[in-house]
Amino acid sequence: MTDRPAATRRPTSILRSLAYRGFYLLPKSVKRRLVRLATPTYTLGAVILVFSPDESSILLLKQPPGFGWGLPAGLLDRGERPEETAVRELAEETGIVLDRSAVRAATPNAVVHTRGRWVDTVFVAHVAPEEVELFVDGAEVWEAQWWPVSALPPITVAAARLLAHYELGPYADYPLAARQD
Repeated sequence: MTDRPAATRRPTSILRSLAYRGFYLLPKSVKRRLVRLATPTYTLGAVILVFSPDESSILLLKQPPGFGWGLPAGLLDRGERPEETAVRELAEETGIVLDRSAVRAATPNAVVHTRGRWVDTVFVAHVAPEEVELFVDGAEVWEAQWWPVSALPPITVAAARLLAHYELGPYADYPLAARQD
């Protein structure tokens, strides 16, 4: 036993105390629904950074509305694992088909965009550019191209902020600017 003092109870209003008691008496499903209604929600996406084997090049996409190049990414389907989403989106947007085991979690693996209220889970894959043929549909993706990591084209703000977490792109030297999501 330690000689630490017991926690001091803060005064609470009777109404607040009754509200908590009533909440904890509710069925679990009702409590869960109330919490979901009262708390902020975030959209969950998956992004895949596709590098050449020596990491000198990265695959970028030009998508509508065309204000810069971005990364292969998409939203998780219900029940889908983030790495499955990353692999699925890469295949849909570029024609590159990878096995789930060919991707690894990036570090950091999740980037929270508080302004837009979404979370990107980020994965990395290595693909030899000369061994794949890129296919785009012309609607969701206009172009897909390999770019030298040291000479990126104009990229979207969202892609620039995400890449800064990995010390890449135009915000790499300005980490605070990149994290002002």
